[in-house]
Amino acid sequence: MLRLLSAGESHGPCLTGILDGLPAGIPLCSSDIDAQLARRQRGVGRGSRMKIEHDHAQITGGVLSGQTTGAPLALRIDNLDHRRWREDIAPLTVPRPGHADLVGALKYGYRDLRRSLERASARETAMRVALSVPCRLLLQHLGVTVGGYVVQIGPVRVPEPPVLESSTANDVLLKRMLSAEASSVRCYEPATAAQMEACIEQCMHERNTVGGVIEAVAVGLPPGLGSFVQPDRRLSGRLAQAMLSIPSVRGFELGSGFASAAMPGTQAQDPYFLDGETIVTTGQHSGGLEGGVTTGAPLRLRVALKPIATTLRSQDSVDLATGQAAPTRYERSDFCHVPRAVPIVEALLCIVLADALCEKLGGDTLVEMQARFASLRTARLSQLPMDNQPWRFGYE
Repeated sequence: MLRLLSAGESHGPCLTGILDGLPAGIPLCSSDIDAQLARRQRGVGRGSRMKIEHDHAQITGGVLSGQTTGAPLALRIDNLDHRRWREDIAPLTVPRPGHADLVGALKYGYRDLRRSLERASARETAMRVALSVPCRLLLQHLGVTVGGYVVQIGPVRVPEPPVLESSTANDVLLKRMLSAEASSVRCYEPATAAQMEACIEQCMHERNTVGGVIEAVAVGLPPGLGSFVQPDRRLSGRLAQAMLSIPSVRGFELGSGFASAAMPGTQAQDPYFLDGETIVTTGQHSGGLEGGVTTGAPLRLRVALKPIATTLRSQDSVDLATGQAAPTRYERSDFCHVPRAVPIVEALLCIVLADALCEKLGGDTLVEMQARFASLRTARLSQLPMDNQPWRFGYE
């Protein structure tokens, strides 16, 4: 339903983006987008470029009088650092392990590795964050809140929290989102946040990089988004593809994820029980998705980000111009990008969920979608009538 395209290089004049398929009537202005872009640039462990760029999104199409029109949304973000890259650029012939330098040359036949770097750079995620803002606003107008926080940096982890009760889960998760945003490492648990800061500072002292884990949450989703009737319609698969498209993301899990592999089957599921006339579940193990379809419980996912491959300390490589062993050359980068990646993970979650809601609800305007959202089936017994009779497939 939603189609997203972006263009531009890390050090080129600008990033350009188009998002097609948005309904009309979503209130949107540049300041909404700039607020999310500013979040992407904050956090302990950031590199020097974040001190140069002050991202501003210029809306060039799809918004009139402060509302989306239903036409494609077009945005432009200028790269302020481009002025330093207008003249001759030094060649890059030593591929950095862990980057797209070498594979770009293998795929496209580049004769300079910087051509890979310029598009593969995480600078591109600024445009995805910008284009996600109307999706976030659409979700908010439908009563859905998306947020995220850091749960691990290097070996430092947030202590495993107790299982959330369904009656209080939404409130607890919303409080975590708010608490995390006040933290320099976007961690909701103060004592752990202090240890994470110390871990990053030690990494910087050692001229190295460090990765971590982010948890993202959506509260207020209706049941029934996604489908199990075709593999590519499973919301779980669509979320995995989106998250693994973020540079440096190397792991994805829903709910208990990899930990559930060590559990017996009777402990790895989320039992159903009645709350009045409504069937509820905590959503702890499934992450709010069963069979690729939302259950109505909070959606919870985690992504693991490897340490950034660009390090101040050189790594072993080969100079493709001379055919000799050579150390890598440092390219400006973060020491720890995990806190800054939280808005990126949120952005991709907003885009996928907005797309699923557009598919589920249809409609050309926000008003139409709101009316249809209010009439969606819930897990109340009165909305789940069962025939309780034998039946046959009936195929000839």
